[in-house]
Amino acid sequence: MAKDMREPIETGCPDPFQYMHPVMRRNFGMWAYHEHPRPGVLLHVAKNGDKVWTVRAGTQRILDVFTLRKLCDIGDNYGEGYVHFTIRSNIEYMVTDEAKVQPLIDVIEDEGFIVGGTQNSVTMISHTQGWLHCDIPGTDASGCRSATSPGCARSSSPSSACRRR
Repeated sequence: MAKDMREPIETGCPDPFQYMHPVMRRNFGMWAYHEHPRPGVLLHVAKNGDKVWTVRAGTQRILDVFTLRKLCDIGDNYGEGYVHFTIRSNIEYMVTDEAKVQPLIDVIEDEGFIVGGTQNSVTMISHTQGWLHCDIPGTDASGCRSATSPGCARSSSPSSACRRR
């Protein structure tokens, strides 16, 4: 056994600022306003005029390494290298150039993810882990969610006549 054991650090969450996009970090708490240019996209405008666009996409809750790599590659190639996972397991990419927003949306959708989750839109249906570790009925499990999600996504897309008003 090592003589000098390192004590565990049990002080809560790591400092989030080290992982934030520089524009988000620089303007933390100093936003003039936010806009919703389209479902899944937020525009943050700081009091000093800085702008950053956030593009939110839905992911399945249990991510395998291949999906994580794909999401990270999208962030590296189209999203200025910064991502944020929301509490509902959605991923957000931040860009400072409006011209990067549509190519980012296109590649996210081409890879099979849904852009949405802001305003009147759906990104991904949240579920329990079902039969993996939960005693809630199988109707709320990932298999059922996987079977129903594509139909729900199609009927709630911005171009759909079925979307909630």
